[in-house]
Amino acid sequence: MKSKWFSSRAFLLHVALLLWLALCASAAWWQVGRAIQGNTLSFMYAIEWPVFGVLGVLGWYAMLNMEKVTEHDQRERRAYEEKMRAEARERRVEQGEDPTLAAYNDHLAQLASQPKKKIWGH
Repeated sequence: MKSKWFSSRAFLLHVALLLWLALCASAAWWQVGRAIQGNTLSFMYAIEWPVFGVLGVLGWYAMLNMEKVTEHDQRERRAYEEKMRAEARERRVEQGEDPTLAAYNDHLAQLASQPKKKIWGH
């Protein structure tokens, strides 16, 4: 098993981070030079570029630590959810829940069991 720090995806992320930090550092240095020459707006940009660099580090860390969901994980999750739904149905029957409320709860459970929209990286 490859380490998350040394996989090909991680290598690309490391290179992208280094390029991003170099870009942010050079842009900040350039803006500091312009600010010293009298461009007052460049003081704000001189602060903004290091912030972008920090955001790049946070994004790199988040992308590096994304965990891929395997088919096995999905099957286990579905089995667990079905078990929880069955237990909830049994409790509702034992407690004599209102049929309208039970139908609504079943509808919500059905909506929750539908596939979720995929987000980037998953």
